[in-house]
Amino acid sequence: MKTRVYNVKRIDLSKITDKHGNLSVIEENEEIPFEIKRTYWIYDVPSGQSRGGHAFKENEELVIALSGSFDLVLKDSMNETVVQLNRPNQGVYIPAGIWR
Repeated sequence: MKTRVYNVKRIDLSKITDKHGNLSVIEENEEIPFEIKRTYWIYDVPSGQSRGGHAFKENEELVIALSGSFDLVLKDSMNETVVQLNRPNQGVYIPAGIWR
């Protein structure tokens, strides 16, 4: 992250590896500092297209690239940060009020 957007942080998730593949776990109030109320995923976004463009008043998020990679542009009232996500065991915590 180039300039720090208020309270945004990268979160490394556990990665359990064995001969059957890899496994990562997310538990509310453990790896992420909030209660999980909803999950959703975005996929098949054409190259060069944008999603989002808004902030949530109350929701907090953990954004993970489950497959492939993308740049996550985050803004608060003073700063803008671009974070590249490209590993399924790494996410970015976004508190309420941050534009994405």
